[in-house]
Amino acid sequence: MGSMTTQHEHGGAPDPAPGPDRAPLILTLELAQPAQDLFQSLRNRHFPPGRNVVPAHVSLFHALPGAETPAILRRLRAVAATRPPVRVEAPFLLGRGVGFRLDSPALAALRAGLARDWSPWLTAQDRQGYRPHVTVQNKVSPEEARLTLERLAAGFVPFATEGAALRLWRYLGGPWEALHTVELAAPPPD
Repeated sequence: MGSMTTQHEHGGAPDPAPGPDRAPLILTLELAQPAQDLFQSLRNRHFPPGRNVVPAHVSLFHALPGAETPAILRRLRAVAATRPPVRVEAPFLLGRGVGFRLDSPALAALRAGLARDWSPWLTAQDRQGYRPHVTVQNKVSPEEARLTLERLAAGFVPFATEGAALRLWRYLGGPWEALHTVELAAPPPD
């Protein structure tokens, strides 16, 4: 399979933008409320406005083949039976930004299973070790990132949430186009 690279909030140089049906797909996890609103609020406050073009998210895969959309959706629907519990850990520096680490063996297992299923399609970036996080700031000076980290770390207490939905996006050489949302099954009421 040929190399597909993307350039989005973590940088990198993209291949020339292919036609929409062949454009790479990005798979993200949306967190449950109120965590999703918290991270969106932090992102709105700390991300450079011109670069804050997608909602707060947890990246799962950066460049899946657009031509495989039906197969990808079938697999996502098959794994949508449970919401992975997630523990939000302390913020950390991302070089020119800040993110929050996530600890979730269930999310790591979900992603590992998808990676095994989609192994022939994965780019070098998506074959790397997986370290889930939510980016709330990027593309700022290292000094601004350090100041943001200090503010966000002051008094931070880890908390629990869960994954709520898988979102599939088409990468269009910069912007992302929302394609599909696969809701994850909510836990049964007590």
